[in-house]
Amino acid sequence: MQRSIGTFFLALVGFSAIAQHGYWQQHASYQMEIDMDAAKHQFTGKQKLVYTNNSSDTLTKVFYHLYFNAFQPGSMMDVRSRTIPDPDPRVGDRISKLKPDEIGYHQINKFTQDGKPLEYHVQGTVVEVNLSKPILPGGKSEFLMDFHSQVPLQVRRSGRDNAQGIDFSMTQWYPKMAEYDHEGWHADPYVGREFYGVWGDFDVKISIDKKYVLGGTGYLQNSNEIGHGYQEQGAEVKQPLGDKLTWHFVAPQVHDFAWAADPDYLHDIQYVPNGPTLHFLYQEDTTGHWLRLQKEFVTAFGIMNDKFGKYPYKQFSVIQGGDGGMEYPMATLIQTDGRTYGGLLSVTVHEAFHNWYYGVLASNESKYPWMDEGFTSFAQDYVLNALSGYKSSNPHLGDVKGLARLHENGLQEPLTTHADHFQTNYCYGVSSYGKGAVFLMQIEYIIGEDAFWKGMKRYFNEWKFKHPTPNDFIRVMEKVSGLELNWFMDLWVGTTQIIDYSIEELDKEKKGRTEIVLKRNGQLPMPLDIKLVDKDGNVSWYYIPVGLMRGEKPVEKGQEGRVVLPDWEWTNPTYSFEVDLKKKKIESVEIDPSTRLADLNNINGIYPFPKERK
Repeated sequence: MQRSIGTFFLALVGFSAIAQHGYWQQHASYQMEIDMDAAKHQFTGKQKLVYTNNSSDTLTKVFYHLYFNAFQPGSMMDVRSRTIPDPDPRVGDRISKLKPDEIGYHQINKFTQDGKPLEYHVQGTVVEVNLSKPILPGGKSEFLMDFHSQVPLQVRRSGRDNAQGIDFSMTQWYPKMAEYDHEGWHADPYVGREFYGVWGDFDVKISIDKKYVLGGTGYLQNSNEIGHGYQEQGAEVKQPLGDKLTWHFVAPQVHDFAWAADPDYLHDIQYVPNGPTLHFLYQEDTTGHWLRLQKEFVTAFGIMNDKFGKYPYKQFSVIQGGDGGMEYPMATLIQTDGRTYGGLLSVTVHEAFHNWYYGVLASNESKYPWMDEGFTSFAQDYVLNALSGYKSSNPHLGDVKGLARLHENGLQEPLTTHADHFQTNYCYGVSSYGKGAVFLMQIEYIIGEDAFWKGMKRYFNEWKFKHPTPNDFIRVMEKVSGLELNWFMDLWVGTTQIIDYSIEELDKEKKGRTEIVLKRNGQLPMPLDIKLVDKDGNVSWYYIPVGLMRGEKPVEKGQEGRVVLPDWEWTNPTYSFEVDLKKKKIESVEIDPSTRLADLNNINGIYPFPKERK
């Protein structure tokens, strides 16, 4: 498939930057022809995959994902759902009860590498393939596969006949090459959640009954043949003879391809100033929510472009389907049943803006789900607050409260836990979404607002299309702030340590000065902003850095005249400093009145001491 000059240049610049930094990544170019038997919920596929080995390793085997195989009784997803203490109610024991015509599967009928037959072993949702010849560093191989698949009854993300009657939610639907990076193969079985894919290009032709309307990843190439609102303005639609239409999509520089189909889809188009074009596909809108969503979503997309980095594709689609909300490159599937308008807006913003962190940055979300879910949740909070006129001074407080409840329940696990290996779905959710979002809130608190927002854009622009790791993110934030930050990332991500600071006492008055004694009750050290108000209403700010930072953040707005105190070394459980006021002249002292510090017990950081503490 031939790329446009602009896309080729973008890819060339990206790969050049990777080489300069000592990074590499594999590349996969897919061509697929799919023939859908909608009545039987089955399809046949022909896949051509040209795989480029950009590593310095010689590959003697490759792995593919067969995600549909998860929807069979006795699969790892089925067993995990029936044995975890708090199963996802959308799954529960439903897979164990699927009938033969309701299960999902992929059957490989023919498989060759550069024309030679391959030996392979299917184990659940993973295929291990012994290569007929090794792929040398810098080498390429062409894999051809004929396969037959059955679309499962909709259980989780993928499937047919969802709760709202959407015929096909086609996600994780084709044999997909696993990713190989500097850590080796990532052939994770499909147990519960999160995905990691090879950057590449997709050329996909889907033949299906003419009554269906499709939407998904990629740009439609034959819009004047398809119609259904995709055709160019004023163009005559010339559909071919026969009962089926072939939809031809091309998607450059993505790591997955998803689509949905239903005969009752309405199709609307909106335009974000300076791009992209937004497509909305949904069933009859009796509530008016979808029409209202379209206008507000245009505004939301503009905020995201401006604040977090420019979305690099020309198109994005919001499609009714699936079992809640789920992100895919250039598209999201949303189930709207029973949602208020606010709920629809919120889930659409969240799933759509995954396209920055899941879609464009594409970290390994199986290994680092918090880099995707958490960063997206942070962006969601920000954008929704912006749409409301910034009614909340801190839209992330709900995430802090959720983290506090998780800690109180004794169920915390470190963020280094693989997405599928959390002991409870509850801990996975709070950790990946909430603690991941609070991670960014803490970085902003540590380095200051200006450096943080500069860093978020720089991170996006430097690392798009490159699978960044936590270290890549933190290095960007160190560069924009001039501060050392590894200490915080290591403790926040690798441990379950919490933040808890208290004001212990105000006494030991000496010659008109008062000593203020602070205590670190939690294990995780943090710099502190402290606000003191005297009886005359005068405000003084004090700032205590952490020695590990090797510096301090700039003075922030409203803290002019701030006094920088000596570092609080993390080995010291207490810290004291003196202020030039008698105790009776002090009206109040408060640690972090901005509430950005994720102190899980901030009631003890206020003087006069609240009644609850007394």
